[in-house]
Amino acid sequence: MFWIGGIFLLKNKEDVRKLIQADDEMMEILQAANTLNLPDWWICAGFIRAKIWDTLHGFTKRTTIPDVDVIYFDIETIDEQEEKILEAKLKNKMPNVPWSVKNEARMHIVNNIPPYTSSVDVISKFPETATALGVKLDKEGKVIVTAPCGIADVINLQLKPTPYFTETREREAIYEERIRKKKWKSTWNKLNIYHT
Repeated sequence: MFWIGGIFLLKNKEDVRKLIQADDEMMEILQAANTLNLPDWWICAGFIRAKIWDTLHGFTKRTTIPDVDVIYFDIETIDEQEEKILEAKLKNKMPNVPWSVKNEARMHIVNNIPPYTSSVDVISKFPETATALGVKLDKEGKVIVTAPCGIADVINLQLKPTPYFTETREREAIYEERIRKKKWKSTWNKLNIYHT
């Protein structure tokens, strides 16, 4: 991680890990999620992507994200009500955070696809490679980053579909619709967007 012209450049996953570890607000959010002791948990998607893109754009103020996605994988308890209870616990700890909690062991039913095998399997099947990221804390409270589609696209400001989202026309259409709806380029103007 180094500065050029007043802007950080991120070279690899370790740079991303250090960036998150140095962010007090992100660490507080991660510590709150960690208290739930969920199996195979991660905070994923925009929580990490926005931090990276904000940094690479030299923003001094954090971009607002619509939610903080906490995912976990528990095949024993797939009741949606359990997710709401967990969400309420997090909201009680940090009421100003827009928490969203999902047990990915049941989401294949919602998405009408074959079952996922783990939370990292789920993350690998997110629409964009720049969104296919997860972060959590290890037993010592250190940040762990997973990037099943690699880290290159997000740190190079490239928005591309994951391999999973190039497999069918339906998924490609979802990817394209997200680009239109999310309007990421209007927030992060250095993005290079790749269409299917």
